Amino acid sequence: MNTLPRRMPLVDALKALASQLIVLHHFSAYGPLADALDDLVPALAAWLFDYGRMAVQIFLVVGGFLAARSLAPQGQAAFARPLALLWQRYRRLVLPFAAAMLLAVLCATLARAWLDDEAVPERASLAQFLAHALLLQGLTHAEALSAGVWYVAIDFQLFALLTLLLWAARQAGRQHAARLGVVLVGGLALASLFHFNRDAAWDDWALYFFGSYALGATTWWAAQPGQRTRWMLLIWAVGLAALAADFRPRIALALAVAVLLGVARRAGALERWPDLRPVAFLARISYAVFLVHFPVYLLVSAAFEHFGSESSGVAALALAIGWCASIAAGLAFHRGVELRAAGGAAQARAKALRSWPASA
Repeated sequence: MNTLPRRMPLVDALKALASQLIVLHHFSAYGPLADALDDLVPALAAWLFDYGRMAVQIFLVVGGFLAARSLAPQGQAAFARPLALLWQRYRRLVLPFAAAMLLAVLCATLARAWLDDEAVPERASLAQFLAHALLLQGLTHAEALSAGVWYVAIDFQLFALLTLLLWAARQAGRQHAARLGVVLVGGLALASLFHFNRDAAWDDWALYFFGSYALGATTWWAAQPGQRTRWMLLIWAVGLAALAADFRPRIALALAVAVLLGVARRAGALERWPDLRPVAFLARISYAVFLVHFPVYLLVSAAFEHFGSESSGVAALALAIGWCASIAAGLAFHRGVELRAAGGAAQARAKALRSWPASA
């Protein structure tokens, strides 16, 4: 594990890009500022509305790539306590998530005074908040407290599913655990790509998204130094076959990201390019920005609706303020909430990822 790179600038770039695209997608989809954006730059607004949401696929592939790196860098589970690992993951996600949902409720209450728009969530109930805190909002069909929050629940489901698959392979026998783990992950990926992902009824479940997540995980394993190139080619062939069976732009994007990560790791560029401080900064606060940008945007939209005018200049200024305020709020939330919530997580992770003893 000590040989793994601490930073991967290319992964940072993908996280930063995906985070900002999601922010701009929501700007193009909700409230009066969405109409203003459409008036200012109609072609860009339409593109963000139609395709910006697909940036989620970048998060999915990168998430699988990093999860494989952490859970099983050589294909075999590198953890001894799966339940402790899942609890640590849940806590790492949900403590800042719950704080962000409280912020979302407060901002929606304030925005409701000036903004009568369907973008503003209805008054939240205790049951609704608990569903979010337990990451069950999609499964219980609770109304979302903020835009895009379904992804947090899916992220946890995917991580749990990958963890349990690797654990099951390790339990089946140490000698072939790495091979069996890859087979289990690959098999479920095929089921996702060729069946579950083609049926929107499954989109509250990890099975719908597991194909993209597994493209990232299997790319980590296939692109390891010393591995034969044919394993990466096999992954790409599976992705192309899934597109031939049912062309989905989201899967095409996921495959493209997997190819980029695989080629970059093989070429040694993963740890070197693009090593830019602003990109690393945006990547570091990407989760915080994802959590808080929509409540901030609601407040800016409400102020624009109340004080704004028909001037395109005022609209452009409001959009710029909303974007900058989202990043600033994300930074404050990252420092004041996310990092505090992660306190002690390093120790919990070290215990959960403790390697198996030789006698196991």
